[in-house]
Amino acid sequence: MSDKQIKKVRPHPSQSEGLIFEKSSPGKKAYKLPPLDVPQVDAAKLLGSAQRQDLGNMPEVSEFEIIRHFTRLSTWNYAIDLGMYPLGSCTMKYNARVNEAVARIAGLANAHPYQPEKMSQGALRILKLLSDYLLEITGMEAITLQPAAGAHGEMTGILLIRAYLESKGNPRKKILIPDSAHGTNPATAAICGYTVENLKSNSAGMVDVSALAAQMNEDVAGIMLTNPNTLGIFEEEIHKIADILHEKGGLLYMDGANMNALVGKTRPGDFGVDVMHLNLHKTFSTPHGGGGPGSGPVACKKHLEPFLPVPVVITKPDGSLGFNYDRPKAIGRVRMFYGNFGMHVRALAYIMANGYDGLRLTTEDAVLNANYIRKKLEDVYEVPYKTPSMHEVILSHHRQARQGVKTGDIAKRLIDYGFHPYTTAFPLIVADHGAMMIEPTESESKEEMDLFIEAMRAIAEEAQNEPETILKAPHTTRVSRLDEVTAARRPILRWKPEKT
Repeated sequence: MSDKQIKKVRPHPSQSEGLIFEKSSPGKKAYKLPPLDVPQVDAAKLLGSAQRQDLGNMPEVSEFEIIRHFTRLSTWNYAIDLGMYPLGSCTMKYNARVNEAVARIAGLANAHPYQPEKMSQGALRILKLLSDYLLEITGMEAITLQPAAGAHGEMTGILLIRAYLESKGNPRKKILIPDSAHGTNPATAAICGYTVENLKSNSAGMVDVSALAAQMNEDVAGIMLTNPNTLGIFEEEIHKIADILHEKGGLLYMDGANMNALVGKTRPGDFGVDVMHLNLHKTFSTPHGGGGPGSGPVACKKHLEPFLPVPVVITKPDGSLGFNYDRPKAIGRVRMFYGNFGMHVRALAYIMANGYDGLRLTTEDAVLNANYIRKKLEDVYEVPYKTPSMHEVILSHHRQARQGVKTGDIAKRLIDYGFHPYTTAFPLIVADHGAMMIEPTESESKEEMDLFIEAMRAIAEEAQNEPETILKAPHTTRVSRLDEVTAARRPILRWKPEKT
């Protein structure tokens, strides 16, 4: 099917633009400073050998050229404000503008991190209230808001487990990690000093409980479990998993990156989780992408509370709030001050705006949307695991691979139809790295999902009848298909002027 015969959702922006170095002309400046009204200092005397003599080849452009350059570049970017962002396992959902407005309130945005506690009661109240809400949502008993992102939260959680076991005189060597876990989990365990041992999934895409029972012994500190896992499947035997670990003295760590499928419906603390992290920049609608900032609070049960990072927010006898640094068993500080405060403000605004019923409804809508897409595409794409989906659905390129079309090719063709690609080739346990991981979140309307479904069905038909169209995609972008192998093997990481 020609793309002219189907609904083109959005044309890709095509503003022409070169490198800023190519706009450079000697003598141009984007600023003009007033005359000095203080004595001029000799930089060479002040800085000595630390003064940089050669600034290199820097672009010289006017302010207007700078504005136009970066504005044009911005039109090349895709964003959730432009359309559906079905990046599986990342929860790329709409960030309500009210959250941004609240985070920019002058008294919050401009609060100095070193101002005294008596002048920070409002900020401390935000931290306390957010902590209380997150504990209620997760069913846990203590929390730190310090960690700056999900992987940082993982590290903090595993350090809590290590400190707890060491305090019992029972240091252990291994962490079990299911093959359906998030990719950061093995790295986290290794960084924290543990040997990683893989745990196989069963045919339903869940932890093989019998394999877990066989592998669980006195050397195992715990398991890092993503639930729902990266296949979008809820671990139905999570209570048994917790019991097996606890009977042998191990702890259950839950990667909470997929909490968008659980909030308001079930609480990890109620099904045996000892410690977990949350991604405020996913589940609780703070900005995700562009390198951050993120926020990865860690919630835990009471037996791990003494080891939480310093400081912790406390209520003083007079009712005021403050920080407690007197925590001899703490693992130390994991982030400057008390984490990314702006993210805490946004998350609290999101929780309070939705309320209990609203949070539950977002979960239900996210799960409904994923299953709607699954049902509409399961006749043209393979569903590798038949277990019911939660917030995301995993499809496979198995049928299209017969014509030489794979998940990455389909993702690139999807760009031509105006959508950001889904997550490709992950999780790796899908045969032949054929996974197409799609998470619509609760943000998307039925109308938007129908356009996405139409595009995916059109691509499936193209794979059958004219696969070359897909193998050469994308066709509508500023840059055509890149040579990714050469780029990975021989990367050019900086611009160099052409020799004349």
